[in-house]
Amino acid sequence: RPPPPAMPAFRQVGEKQLPQEVVFMAWSPKRDLIALANRAGEVLLHRLANFQRVWSLPPNENTGKEVTALAWRPDGKILAFGLTDTKRIILCDVEKPESLHSFSVDSSITYMHWMEVTEESSVLTSFYNAEDESNLLLPKLPALPKNYSTTAKIFSEEKSDEIMKLLGDVRLNALVLGGSSGFIEIYAYGMFKIATVTGVAGSCRGLCLSSDLKSLSVITEIQDSSDSEAEITYFQASKLDTSLLSSYLPEVTRMARKFTHISTLLQYIKLSLTCMCEAWEEILMQMDSRLTKFVQEKNTTTSVQDEFMQLLLWGKASLELQALLMNQLTVKGLKKLGQSIESSYSSIQKLVISHLQSGSEALLYHLSELKGMALWKQKYESLGLDASGIEEAITAVGSFILKANELLQVIDSSMKNFKAFFRWLYVAMLRMSEDHVLPELNKMTQKDITFVADFLTEHFNEAPELYNRKGKYFNVERVGQYLKDEDDDLVSPPNTEGNQWFNFLKNSTHLKESPLLFPYYPEKSLHFVKRQMEGIIDQCLQKPADVIGKSVHQAVCMSLYKTSQSEDSTPQLFKLPFLWNDKKSNIHYVLFTILENSISKIYILRRHTDTSRSVSNGILAVDFGNFLNNSINESSDSRCYSCLDAHFYDDETVTVVLKESVEQEEKERVLAQLPLSSVYTDEDQDGEFIWDSTKRLDEQSGEISTRTVFLENQWRVLENMKAQYVSVNGIRKVSCVLSSNLRHVRVFEMDVEDDGEVEEEEEEETT
Repeated sequence: RPPPPAMPAFRQVGEKQLPQEVVFMAWSPKRDLIALANRAGEVLLHRLANFQRVWSLPPNENTGKEVTALAWRPDGKILAFGLTDTKRIILCDVEKPESLHSFSVDSSITYMHWMEVTEESSVLTSFYNAEDESNLLLPKLPALPKNYSTTAKIFSEEKSDEIMKLLGDVRLNALVLGGSSGFIEIYAYGMFKIATVTGVAGSCRGLCLSSDLKSLSVITEIQDSSDSEAEITYFQASKLDTSLLSSYLPEVTRMARKFTHISTLLQYIKLSLTCMCEAWEEILMQMDSRLTKFVQEKNTTTSVQDEFMQLLLWGKASLELQALLMNQLTVKGLKKLGQSIESSYSSIQKLVISHLQSGSEALLYHLSELKGMALWKQKYESLGLDASGIEEAITAVGSFILKANELLQVIDSSMKNFKAFFRWLYVAMLRMSEDHVLPELNKMTQKDITFVADFLTEHFNEAPELYNRKGKYFNVERVGQYLKDEDDDLVSPPNTEGNQWFNFLKNSTHLKESPLLFPYYPEKSLHFVKRQMEGIIDQCLQKPADVIGKSVHQAVCMSLYKTSQSEDSTPQLFKLPFLWNDKKSNIHYVLFTILENSISKIYILRRHTDTSRSVSNGILAVDFGNFLNNSINESSDSRCYSCLDAHFYDDETVTVVLKESVEQEEKERVLAQLPLSSVYTDEDQDGEFIWDSTKRLDEQSGEISTRTVFLENQWRVLENMKAQYVSVNGIRKVSCVLSSNLRHVRVFEMDVEDDGEVEEEEEEETT
C-alpha cells in the first residue's frame, strides 16, 4: 500500500454556502473572478480569495429572470449572459453590474461559447494597426451628461469610454450562441451577427468554434419519441464546416469591425435621445393644460386668442382671464415656468448639437466606408455585403440628421417666442396685482408687440380636432412632440409655406429621385425617424449572416448515447457532454460518461478540425485504478470510481470529480487531475475501434478500448461535501467545486503542489 501524499494536492482558498441554487459557473479567462447565475435569476461575480462577492445584478423586468448561459469575452472585460424568458442576450461590464448592450434572439439560448481568433497573417496585422484611423478622422464622441437617470448611466464617466469598451480589442472574437430546436448564431465581437447556421437538429448542449474558424463542433440533445417508452434523449455530435469564414478571415474581421462600430453608435444615439427626453420636463405641458381647462370653464364666447390680444393691445383683461393668470398661473408660477422652459430647451439643444450630430456623422462615415467595401465585389460579395442596402441606410441616417436640424430650429424659435411672451405677460400680471413695475421692464417697443401678437396668432388658436386626438385644445409647446415615441404625426409640423427650397424641389421633376438629396419627413417625430433608421440599418446587418450561414454545411454527424431519465433534476447547464478545442493543434475533444454496471465511465472522443488530416479520430474510455486503498482487497475489481463531472483544465489535463462505488455507506468524493499523456500513450492503439455509424456509440461501447489510469498525487478527497460539479480555468490555475444540492461551493488553487512538470501556458476554459 503506497503511503498517502504528505499534503493534499490543490490548496483550498474559499468555501461558501450560498442562499440560492447555482445554475451556472464560469471563470474569467484573465482574472481570478468567477461568474455565477442562480435560480433566482441573479448574476453574481465572486473573487477567488474567500469566495468574496464583487457585485450582483438582480433580475429585471425588461431584461429577464431566467439566466440560462454565461460566457466571458476572451479579454475578460465583458460578461455575456442569455435569458430564456425574454430571449435576450445582455453584455455586461465586468467593473460594475451594468448592461452595455443587449439584443434579442429568436430562440431561448441553451449554450454560449466566446472564442478568439488566433490566426496571424500580414493582412490582419496591418488591419489591426490601421484600425484607429477612424479616430483620427472623427471627433471623439462627447460623454453624456451625468445628471440624467439610470438609462444614461453607462456614460456616467467623464468620457464616453464606457461604450467604447464594447468595441474591445480589434482582434476578431466571436460569440457563438446555441439554442433550442437547432438554433445557432455567431456574433462577431459579441455584437454583429455574422452567421445564422441552419440544419442542425436538436437543442444545443455544447458549441466550439475552432480558433482558425475552420470548423464548428456542436453537441445537440435530441428528444427521440420513436421509442415505445417515455421520451429518451440522446446526444449527437456534429461537425460543421465553416471554411468560408476562415478563407475570408481578413474581410470578415474588417466587415464585422465596421458593423460593431455602427451598433455602438446606434446605442450612443439611442442613449442621447433618452437624455433629451429626460431633459424635457412635464412642467412644460402646464401652459397647454391650463389653457384647455380655461376654455372648458369659461362662459364667454370670445376665444382665448382674443382674450390675450385684448390684454396685449388695451392692457385690460376680462375677469376670467385675470382669474386664470392670477389664481392659477400666479406670478411665481410664471417665473418658474419661464426658467424651466429655458433650462430644458437649452439642454436639449446642447444634446442635439454635441451628441446627436456627432454620433450620426460618425455613423455616416462608417456606413460610407462599408459601402466602399461592398463595391469591392471580389472580396466582399461572397460574404453577402450589399451596396444597395447600405445606400438606403446612408439615406436613412441623412434623414435623421435633417430631422435633428429641424428640431434645433424649432427650439431656437420657441425660445425667442417664449422669452418675449413671458416678459410681456409678467409685466401685465404685475400691473394686475398693482405691484410696482420696474421701469426697465416697462419698455415694450412696437417690434416687441408685433412679435408677441404673431406668437399669439400662431400658437394660441383653438384646435378642436387636436382635442379629439390629444385631449387638449392647444399646442403652445412645440418641442415635446419631437421627442414622443409614438407613430402619430407631429401635432404642429413646421410651416414650410413660402420656403424657396421646398418650392424649387416641388417644381423640379428630376431632383425628386436624386440619391444626393435625403428624403425629409416633415410630419414625423425625431423618434419615428430614428426607429426607421435603426430598422433599415438592421436589414443591412442581416444579409451577411444569412449568406455566411448558408455556406456552413455539416461534415460529420454521429450519435453518442442516451441519457437515463433519473438525472433530470439537475440543471441542464452542468450536464456533460463537454466540448474543448485545443488551439495549438486544433483538435476538438468531447468528454462524456456512459453508465455501465452502475458505474459511470468517462469517454474521451477526439477529432481533428482539419478534415484533410489523416490522423485517426479516436475514442477511448478511461478507468481509474484504486488509489484510495480503503480496505479493498487488491484482487477486487479495480473499477470502483464513478465519474460525476469532467472538464478540460488545459490542453494537457482533464479535471474530474469522482465518487467511490463501493458497497459501504460512506462514499468519498474526489477531485483529481487526469493528464492526457497517461491516456494517449501510444498513438497507434487509437485506431482499433471501427465506428459503426448506424448505431449509437453506447450500443457499441463494449468494443472501445479502455485505459486504466492510476493517479499518483494529483488528487484530493473532498471531505464533508457531496461534490458533484466542477468548473475550472487552467490559465489562472483555479477550480470551483459545487455540491449536488447546488448551494455549497469550494474553490481551489490547483498547482500549489508542484511536481516538476513544466506546464505550458494553458488555454482558457469556459464551462
